[in-house]
Amino acid sequence: MTTRFESTKKELSAAPRKWLVTGCAGFIGSNLLETLLKLGQTVTGLDNFATGFQHNLDEVRNSVTPEQWARFSFIEGDIRDLEACRRAVQGVDFVLHQAALGSVPRSLKDPITTNEVNIGGFLNMLVAARDEEVKSFVYAASSSTYGDHPALPKVEENIGKPLSPYAVTKYVNELYADVFARSYGFETVGLRYFNVFGKRQNPNGAYAAVIPKWTAAMIQNEDVTINGDGETSRDFCFVENAVQANILAAAAAPEGRNQVYNVAVSGRSTLNQLFGFLVKTLGTQGVAYAKQPVYAEFRAGDVRHSQADVSKAGRLLGYEPTHTVLQGLEVAMPWYTQFLR
Repeated sequence: MTTRFESTKKELSAAPRKWLVTGCAGFIGSNLLETLLKLGQTVTGLDNFATGFQHNLDEVRNSVTPEQWARFSFIEGDIRDLEACRRAVQGVDFVLHQAALGSVPRSLKDPITTNEVNIGGFLNMLVAARDEEVKSFVYAASSSTYGDHPALPKVEENIGKPLSPYAVTKYVNELYADVFARSYGFETVGLRYFNVFGKRQNPNGAYAAVIPKWTAAMIQNEDVTINGDGETSRDFCFVENAVQANILAAAAAPEGRNQVYNVAVSGRSTLNQLFGFLVKTLGTQGVAYAKQPVYAEFRAGDVRHSQADVSKAGRLLGYEPTHTVLQGLEVAMPWYTQFLR
């Protein structure tokens, strides 16, 4: 039986559209760019290289044909600049807005910049896209919006109080999107990502995500530090699942728009389990890691447990995650071992 994602890709290939991917030099953005170009789409990318990298774009170029790459145009610009946003959306059908300053710890250290980028920049993109009358606006929301709400799994309608400035900014994005629908009839779709991982995720720096950071440490035979007792759990989501959700959201039927969706697997792995998964999958690549993890203090602003209910995305978008955390690691590990050595 053909999935909604497979049929949507066929439809897009038969009738290509023009897309804007903000944050296209970043982790998720570059994966979206690669998939869209391979589907024969025309793509504009916007990035200021604050957290994205030229080598991500170079890798995409090397993974597609010259003819596909010729359909990509790049604008180096900042979403805090309204005019840059206006240039980027010109003639665009679909927007996939990924540009943001991620990381809970970063937001705790510098809430002002996080606010300027994630709220001010988001509002600029909404205004520019509304004025250009784009057909679809999909944006990266966050599971951090659930805050201190204790229930598991997380259901879109039930959220708690935010636990970090970053969480506040992502919730405000949802509020602005809702207001633009009510005030201007401008339709959006928000995707609450749960701990996305995969190729091109940066392992370096103080705000690196846990999977690339630990993997790089293991490859270099360095200590791996676990914040807390290791029983903190997350719904780790392979990047191909997130790519699927974005494309389905962009092509959503009217009843699927003006909604927010969880994007995850609906599973839960503890950090201790994740450590074991990484050791196992690295072993398949010839990397033996024999050290035990080092345990440190719990990290401020962190949610203890997180797991998504993805039934809403399945029902209204046709979303069907294709990779569990272990399956995703098995696919990603050859890239990690090649690029993180």
